[in-house]
Amino acid sequence: MNAESRHIARRAATVGGATLVSRILGFIRDLITAFTLGAGLFADAFFVAFRIPNLLRSLFAEGSLTLAFIPAFSRVRAEEGEERAREMARAVLAWLVSILAGITLLAMVFAPQLTALIAPGFERNPELLATTASLLRICFPYIIFISGVGLCMGILNALDHFFAPAMAPCILNIGFITFALIGWRLNLNVAYCLAWGVLASGLGQWLFQQPYLARMGFSWRGPWRWFDPAVLRMGRLMLPSVFGSAVYQVNLLLGTLLASFLPTGSISYLYYADRLVQFPVGVFGLAVSTAALPSLSRLCAEGKIDEFMSVIRSSLRLSLTISLPAMAGLIALSTPLITLLFGRGAFGPGAIQSTSAALMAYGLGLPAIALVRPLVGAFYALEDTRTPVFVATLCVAVNILLGWALMHTLAHVGLALAVSVASALNVALLSCLLRRRLGAWPMRLSTWLKCGAPSLVIGLLAYATSGTRLVWALLIPVWAALYFFLARALGLDEARLLVDALARRLRRRTK
Repeated sequence: MNAESRHIARRAATVGGATLVSRILGFIRDLITAFTLGAGLFADAFFVAFRIPNLLRSLFAEGSLTLAFIPAFSRVRAEEGEERAREMARAVLAWLVSILAGITLLAMVFAPQLTALIAPGFERNPELLATTASLLRICFPYIIFISGVGLCMGILNALDHFFAPAMAPCILNIGFITFALIGWRLNLNVAYCLAWGVLASGLGQWLFQQPYLARMGFSWRGPWRWFDPAVLRMGRLMLPSVFGSAVYQVNLLLGTLLASFLPTGSISYLYYADRLVQFPVGVFGLAVSTAALPSLSRLCAEGKIDEFMSVIRSSLRLSLTISLPAMAGLIALSTPLITLLFGRGAFGPGAIQSTSAALMAYGLGLPAIALVRPLVGAFYALEDTRTPVFVATLCVAVNILLGWALMHTLAHVGLALAVSVASALNVALLSCLLRRRLGAWPMRLSTWLKCGAPSLVIGLLAYATSGTRLVWALLIPVWAALYFFLARALGLDEARLLVDALARRLRRRTK
């Protein structure tokens, strides 16, 4: 394994460690949300209202903006100097705020129509439709703040700083927790309190990034121009990639649309199940792709294709090393996990069973969800945005058709299963097309076997203990240690590298 791969692993450990804190807070947030809000009419209304700006966050903040900005910013910085790169970043912010302010104004004016478009089944219930539209008007301006946070993330990552952007989501989780508890304690409508919490958290995340930018020598004050050539070039790359970079979120949105025709609570079951799947994806899957993109962009610009391919393979192996055992664990422990995290207050036995079934269906697609972003990042580093868009369009069509077919027999579980199938197809097609582009497969079959065999072992052991009272939870660290021991014994270098990098990071933070 080369030095670049080790550097990526260290970056991924930094991002993963910070994201782990955020995800733990996220679980507390979901626990409190389930307790105070439940899975009824107001829960469905809030989750749909939040889903819309959250999708745009994936498109602009964590999706095409970051993927297009980092290569462009890195190129300008290398070729034209530091100050010129700062001018470009300021121009990007001006365009971003202007465009999103216009979109936000339209969304607030046409909130009922937008709600009916996203969840057409809500039109059968005028109260549900009106409530969702009202919540959407409160939530939607969040996209302006969080997209600015995404730009800050791109700047900091390009300058080799990864900790602060990964910690920013903690602000959102703290906002959710605070506003939900205030609403519950004061006997207010929790859904509306959460909507205001979303908006306040977006502003908080933006403010959190500013001291770190200042420490890196960056300031928003300074020269910039509307028609910056580098920004225009970035825009040409970004526009077609808006859809392709967030195909999973698009599939979730379409699942929400179809779920609006199912019984009340279906949208909430899918939401809570997706939150659990996003834990390993966010902690490690997103961490790896975030850490790899600056290296891929630099190697591509320098024409080092062999090293470029080596980084892609290392990134995919790192993602698979975590996502396969996570899939096994989530499927084996779905019911006790849902019971422990959400099974209280307004979240009753029926909600537990329905959410557990959705979690198993989503869990099957977890490895594919984790692998998509590094593959998409490879195409963007090659300045090829059309291929991911083409593949994403095809996969979305598969998701719609399969989801529509399965929901009639499997209800919301069929929708979750369709997302997993579409994600797997996305990975398969991107891998084939990248092989055609570079002349070699981005990941070998041996990697799947080295990760899959230990994952199967710990999955079976976890399932065997799933009926015990809390013993299953205490055994999770044991299964994780066993997995890494078996993976290292099979010759998986990434297992050792991840453990060593995370251990060094923890020792440094302790000191």
